[in-house]
Amino acid sequence: MKITRIHHVAYRCMDALQTVKFYRDVLGMEFLTAFSEDQVPSTKEYDPYMHVFLDAGMGNVIAFFELPNRPPMGRDPNTPAWVQHIAFEMASMDELLAARDRLVASGLSVLGPTDHGLFQSIYFHDPNGHRLELTVNTGTPDQQARARAVAPLMLEEWARTKKAPRHAAWLHAAEFGEGAVDEAR
Repeated sequence: MKITRIHHVAYRCMDALQTVKFYRDVLGMEFLTAFSEDQVPSTKEYDPYMHVFLDAGMGNVIAFFELPNRPPMGRDPNTPAWVQHIAFEMASMDELLAARDRLVASGLSVLGPTDHGLFQSIYFHDPNGHRLELTVNTGTPDQQARARAVAPLMLEEWARTKKAPRHAAWLHAAEFGEGAVDEAR
């Protein structure tokens, strides 16, 4: 099997028009198309919906379903709110900071920037309550290669111990102090 890319990712929304306006007017995405049916094509069940698609850049598409006959949207109460999110990449730190300022000026509450070692991010919510992240890669090619090299070791250790491995502690050495050592070296 050879997957070439993600065609689209789909989420639920409370109001398709409000959602399109937010992603188009606030985040600058192009509204591509919409599908609306009374019957779900794959299952044939009666469930009227509006399905909207927006261009998130470079062929990446984000889509939303408004489902007026279903119970109100909810979240998995056992999953922390910060876990499920949609992250969009930006070209530079200057663009990330300018986006933060625009979002704040539009009345949104924005958290960050948060330094993740290889990238920095800001966080906010769309009108549906989906947590969104705007991020910019700030790691050097060497740092990215080092992090990639230890990823299998970290995953294996996590699978055994369910404790945070320290193989890439160097990413946050300034945060944790000089004692953070890169075990991969």
